[in-house]
This record gives sequence, C-alpha cells and structure tokens, in this order.
Amino acid sequence: MAGKYIISSLLGSLVIAYAVDHYVADRKIFGGTTPKTVTSKEWSQETDRKLQAWPRTAGPPVVMNPISRQNFIVKSSLDQ
Repeated sequence: MAGKYIISSLLGSLVIAYAVDHYVADRKIFGGTTPKTVTSKEWSQETDRKLQAWPRTAGPPVVMNPISRQNFIVKSSLDQ
C-alpha cells in the first residue's frame, strides 16, 4: 500500500524537476543566452587540444577528458 504512494511521489517529483529544468535552462524564462563557448564546435575542439597538450610529470599519459574518451591510458606508437 505504501509502495504505490512512494513510487507515485517519486515519479511526480521527477516530472516536476524535468519541467522546471526545461523551462529554466532551455526556454530561459529568466532571460539570458547560451554562451558561444557552449555552442561553438571550434571552441570545444581547441579546448580539447589544449587539454591533451597539458604536460604530465608522473605516470603514463592519460586522456584528460574521461567523458568522451573513457579515461584510457594513451599509448604512443613506440610502445606498441
């Protein structure tokens, strides 16, 4: 009996949270614009290039962006 109230309240709160997020972030009901750094593909490629060029001082080289590269250890062509 209590389970249906818990599940329905969780689903209701998720719907409300999604609606609020959509109207605040996507529809921008409080004003503002999306910055160019978010929408520009060139900006993200340059940022990725600079992160990959960051020198490491210890350990094997790793990729600095674990979301797009899944944090794999980078092997040079000499290691293979």
